[in-house]
Amino acid sequence: MQNKKIEDITRELLKEIGEDPSREGLVKTPSRVAKAWSFFSGGYNQDLDTIINNAIFNEDAKDMVVVRDIEFFSLCEHHLLPFFGRAHVAYLPSGKVVGLSKIPRIIDMFSRRLQVQERLTRQIAETVKDILEPVGVAVIMEGQHMCMQMRGVEKQNSLATTSSMLGKFRESDRTRTEFLSIIGLNRK
Repeated sequence: MQNKKIEDITRELLKEIGEDPSREGLVKTPSRVAKAWSFFSGGYNQDLDTIINNAIFNEDAKDMVVVRDIEFFSLCEHHLLPFFGRAHVAYLPSGKVVGLSKIPRIIDMFSRRLQVQERLTRQIAETVKDILEPVGVAVIMEGQHMCMQMRGVEKQNSLATTSSMLGKFRESDRTRTEFLSIIGLNRK
């Protein structure tokens, strides 16, 4: 990422909104913004093989593996405002498991790109499916979107929930219900 160019653009933005970029509190803002954008968009520079780092293991496990309450943040591609929340990921192994820390790393890789929550949810599910070839994958994401809370409809307590159910999680009510129960979303 070209930090100098982002710094220049940020100075221009400050001028456009009526600020003085040479004001004491804003002098270092362009540099800070450039560093922040480098972090926020770091997922574009990540490689799945590097993230997984050979942490896929042959295992005779057949029962559901769930990693829940994984915190995430991303930037809405429509307004460049943050959205954040929790992700819950499950899979039914078919001879392979992945190191548990790799699931949050996959989430980070995709969330540190300009996103919509719907696509983010699907990308995570499809990636777990592709690397493990499990019997099924489930991903549920619950997000608070600043584009809805800070502007527009201004609904501060709103929560968007998206899901992607693949394989057995899509086909079997029982499997899906077990997952929802484990993550605490099976309310009747």
